[in-house]
Amino acid sequence: MAIEVRSLAWHGKGLHLIDQTALPREIVRLDVTDVDTLIDAIRRLAVRGAPALGASGAFGVAIAMLQAEREGWSEDTLRDAVSRIRDARPTAVNLAGGVDRVLPLVPKGVAAVVAEAEAVVREDVAANKAIGANGADWILAHVERRPLRVLTHCNTGSLATAGWGTALGIIRELHERGVLEVVYADETRPLLQGSRLTAWELDQEGIPHFVQPDGAAASTILRGLVDVAVIGADRIAANGDTANKIGSVGVALACADAGIPFVVAAPQTTFDPATPHGDAIEIEERPESEVLEWGGVRVAPEGSRAFNPAFDVTPARLINAIVSERGVTEPRT
Repeated sequence: MAIEVRSLAWHGKGLHLIDQTALPREIVRLDVTDVDTLIDAIRRLAVRGAPALGASGAFGVAIAMLQAEREGWSEDTLRDAVSRIRDARPTAVNLAGGVDRVLPLVPKGVAAVVAEAEAVVREDVAANKAIGANGADWILAHVERRPLRVLTHCNTGSLATAGWGTALGIIRELHERGVLEVVYADETRPLLQGSRLTAWELDQEGIPHFVQPDGAAASTILRGLVDVAVIGADRIAANGDTANKIGSVGVALACADAGIPFVVAAPQTTFDPATPHGDAIEIEERPESEVLEWGGVRVAPEGSRAFNPAFDVTPARLINAIVSERGVTEPRT
């Protein structure tokens, strides 16, 4: 039986998070009531995914306010704590957006901030449902083969959002309509969000799927085994360039060569008109140990260094459709 997973929930004095680093082995829930714990959860990817980070940022302001009351912080200390939450991860625009949305309500108190953060959650779930419908409609209008074989990269389901999912929401919609054959889920190196998280969500939904190495994606596409690729986004620049998990641009290049659609799914909160193009997007570089070690054991020579960008940028010219709750735009046309 399918279960609707919610990555986060407010409980009155703090935030309950599913620790996504523990999945799929077990479901561990974190009780976050202070700023340092929240920032740690964000940085080590216990909570991740652009929309989920946006909601976490909004609730994070309330957490900082409650901690300020408990510990007698000055206004400067509170302001610094909120800034640290806002800047905990630089690439996803939603984190800063969630913080900025609730900041004007700080003078009205914690209850007002929490109410606005809850609105962020409700709006994201509604947006994701609309993205699912809009994306499914567009794909069915532009891809003839039935049933569909879909490739996706990283994790874009309920775990990455406030509920339902963006790219995975489209896949769920296609499955509900009875037109989905199989999903190829890239494993998503080096932290395996595809094999640990996306496959887990697909399994919960009873959706047929293969987990494949990231390096297999281009070959799977060029062999004609995929009809459409659907990914999420962490930031969409004004010109349509899109930042997403590292490896996304390789999928886009393969789709362009194979002549199949490459679709990006994201809510309007992920669009950043203040960023003119992809070159202006700051790409987060994560710890070298994520690449050089496996399960805490060194697997590369001691003299080796690691280059570990968390994201890449897909140029708008490689994107066939960008799906949001407001509809679909086609950057390549």
